[in-house]
Amino acid sequence: MLALLDRRSLSPPAYLQLQSREPVRIETPPPDGTEAPRISLAIPTQRRPVGLATAVRSAFRQLGVDPARLELVVVDNDARPSAQPLVAALAAEAPFPVRYVHEPAAGVANARNAALAAASGELIAFLDDDEEAAPGWLAALVETQRRYGADVVFGPVRARAPQAVRQHRQYLETFFSREGPAEAGIIAHSYGCGDSLVRRAALPHPTAPFRTSRNQTGGEDDYLFGEMKRAGARFAWSPAALVFEDPVPGRLTLQYTMRRAFAYGQGPSYGCASSDPPDRLGMARWMAIGLAQVCVFGLFAAFQWLRRAPHRAFALDRTMRGLGKMFFGPLFAQKFYGRSVGE
Repeated sequence: MLALLDRRSLSPPAYLQLQSREPVRIETPPPDGTEAPRISLAIPTQRRPVGLATAVRSAFRQLGVDPARLELVVVDNDARPSAQPLVAALAAEAPFPVRYVHEPAAGVANARNAALAAASGELIAFLDDDEEAAPGWLAALVETQRRYGADVVFGPVRARAPQAVRQHRQYLETFFSREGPAEAGIIAHSYGCGDSLVRRAALPHPTAPFRTSRNQTGGEDDYLFGEMKRAGARFAWSPAALVFEDPVPGRLTLQYTMRRAFAYGQGPSYGCASSDPPDRLGMARWMAIGLAQVCVFGLFAAFQWLRRAPHRAFALDRTMRGLGKMFFGPLFAQKFYGRSVGE
């Protein structure tokens, strides 16, 4: 029943050039003999020095890719350039060039657009500042993109909650994780921008494709990928492109995840409403699906809550996603970014 009503997982950017040491790993060229594309790794960040250091060092440890064709762009989305000293120190460890970009205008779309504006790559790999990429992450994304001629490739995310988190632990780790097919291949829908590889030529705009109206609410990636899909873009899944996510403690609560679930539910309905021209039929369809979710999962969640069932948060999550499909737009917008430390 869960799959019928919602097939997606619970989980659903001034400029400084820094020097790096000599490359230490070599990649064989593509089988067809063509030159491998230049790749930019992009990590937006906002006042998360520990997570940023983990993400950056995981980017340095990538195997199976030629460092001579890589660069890292770190976008500091703080009002002041607070991450600059850390990025400068990390650059001393880098096997490829590191670029620091200060984007003082708060907002997740601003940060991602700034990364694209500074990046020189034909392919852009996005990693969040609370993620750690497995050593074969980038090579897997690139191989899947090449094999299927994909415009965007997504990979799995495995969340790790601290041992101190016990209540609703399974739900919280599932919420911040991303699952997909067991095999690599073309997929019909998109996932979030974190752990993705994007072909720049397929973007509707090469340096500013993310909608700045989504700066505080998020969903800028959903809107972009929806726009690309309508233009005929090809999406692919790479199960070997694994990243681990370490959510900040303030997000490991039902209060946060239920608000986020409501916002995730709003995505498809609001996407139809804000398209040009508006997709009224699609909007009505998603609202009807939302009503069905509320009726079915709402009753089930109430029953599980009365019983104090250990996995009761899952049904409540589906209920909130259903409500989001029914109530969307500026009046019901949920703001998650650009407001405070840790957000």
